[in-house]
Amino acid sequence: MSALFEPYSLSGHHLRNRVVMAPMTRVRAPDDVATEMGALYYRQRASAGLIISEGTPISYEGQGYLFNPGIFGPDQIAGWAKATRAVHERGGKFFAQIWHVGRVSHTSVQINGASPVGPSESQGGMAYGYDQHGRANMLPASKPRRLETAEVQRIVSEFSQAAANAREAGFDGVEIHAANGYLFEQFLNPGVNDRTDQYGGSRENRCRLVMEVIEACIARIGAQRVGIRLSPHGTLFNMPEYEDNGETYLHLAREIEKRGLAYIHLHDQGGQGMAPLPMDYLRRFRDTYDGNLLLAGNLEQDSAERMIAEDLIDLPVFGRRYTSNPDLVERMQNGWPLADYDPDTFYGGDARGYVDFPTYPEEQARKQRESMIADNQA
Repeated sequence: MSALFEPYSLSGHHLRNRVVMAPMTRVRAPDDVATEMGALYYRQRASAGLIISEGTPISYEGQGYLFNPGIFGPDQIAGWAKATRAVHERGGKFFAQIWHVGRVSHTSVQINGASPVGPSESQGGMAYGYDQHGRANMLPASKPRRLETAEVQRIVSEFSQAAANAREAGFDGVEIHAANGYLFEQFLNPGVNDRTDQYGGSRENRCRLVMEVIEACIARIGAQRVGIRLSPHGTLFNMPEYEDNGETYLHLAREIEKRGLAYIHLHDQGGQGMAPLPMDYLRRFRDTYDGNLLLAGNLEQDSAERMIAEDLIDLPVFGRRYTSNPDLVERMQNGWPLADYDPDTFYGGDARGYVDFPTYPEEQARKQRESMIADNQA
């Protein structure tokens, strides 16, 4: 049997297989609260060894997309509890991706039209907010204001509370979203972070915020329940490349290993049109970090199996394939064909392209019924 379908112990979490469903923003949560339809969406995909939720903001300030379920209010906790129950009823494991977008937001998403926040006033990225006609749309992010030094500890506390809220909602753990041009990556990147306080300048200072959040979450819910997502050499949302990039993430890998997190989840942005993560760098990262290593980024079954066999990664993470294949594990395990995904329904909308994709047996049963009806009418 392929290693992809073997059970795996992830820091004490028993996974039925090594297949991980990626965090994917789907923009289908009215009032920013997870819904029954969202619970169905995750339930349908719960044969994955691990599901990582769509990014769930820790505060209104941390939000960059409309209709995105948060984890900071009691109604949001109750909404997510429906989804965690649905996944657990099918024997799945479920981590919440906790998120602050930093500068990648728009005034129309913020309370009272406030400016987004970031390490500096450097502007960049796209947000999903209301345009001048009051329509929900992708828009250039608004100019941020620089976070005061004293405010940074508030954000650390909000992440810690979000971790506790996620556990209250029934999640098995949390993934700190420190990738893809959002708040933590803005602090890590000296092309965006021009601070002169303890959160800017040296490599250690630029890593300080993410390490403080890691330690706060560990103190709140335990290291075995905390993972983190990183994107070395990532340039999404106007993030400039910089000379110290590779070494910055290797420094993080060493510091994270000391703290015994559940995992590091790397995102290769090559699948999103950016420069791909160099494979020689992935090997360096693997040799530096001895913990559980996840990788996302346009993987298919063959490439995932090869990377496991070559000991480059422990767990492969599948994204777009999961939008259209709720039974992705079963399809790969049985050699059944995969359904094509529909990019037009990735973001926003209703059930179409969200919870209406059938499993392979359901698809075959439908075709058989249609064939019988056609035969009867002939």
